[in-house]
Amino acid sequence: MTDIIAVEHNIPTKESKAEHPPRRPDLASFFSTLELVDTSNPEDHHNAHAQPQPENTAAAFRLLANAFEMMRGRPADEAGAAREGGDDLLASMIGYLRQNADDPPSELKGVPDSFLDELERVPNKSLKPTDTCPICVNPFLEDEYPLVVQLPCHKDHYFDLDCIRPWLKLNSTCPLDRKELLKKKQPPPPADDDEEEYDDMYA
Repeated sequence: MTDIIAVEHNIPTKESKAEHPPRRPDLASFFSTLELVDTSNPEDHHNAHAQPQPENTAAAFRLLANAFEMMRGRPADEAGAAREGGDDLLASMIGYLRQNADDPPSELKGVPDSFLDELERVPNKSLKPTDTCPICVNPFLEDEYPLVVQLPCHKDHYFDLDCIRPWLKLNSTCPLDRKELLKKKQPPPPADDDEEEYDDMYA
């Protein structure tokens, strides 16, 4: 009841007195759309052979591009210099997402939830106050409960899990070096009898 009165009379509440603006936009719409197209977790889908609808796939890419655009457009605060450095990365990520929204792939090339669950967590004590997320460019330690992960492509590729998770659900590459993060199974070498005989001759 107190909250209703506070809202009606424009009285600041505890929630509205937050010192920092939200670190990232609300991604609820993105994740609800993602559920329609994400086939990386087969147990979540009734029909394992169902293909995602192109309009839903396009919407997922567009929603994340819009969220990153909002993040990019925020006024620079204490992380002003870092924001400028992060703009190039965010701009390229947004460009990639918009391109896929205009020409959606037939299926998403994102990672399964199991991959995200197994990402190496970076302990707070190993983070410096100047370490920032490459996507939101906020210092990790500014978050009350930072959840920082390291991507397997490079020992210094640290991200806020909340920033990197939506990107990885749409594509399985690191946004910094674009390396493929999902290990592909190597096909077994072809068993060619002639080749084995040839090798024996020169043994």
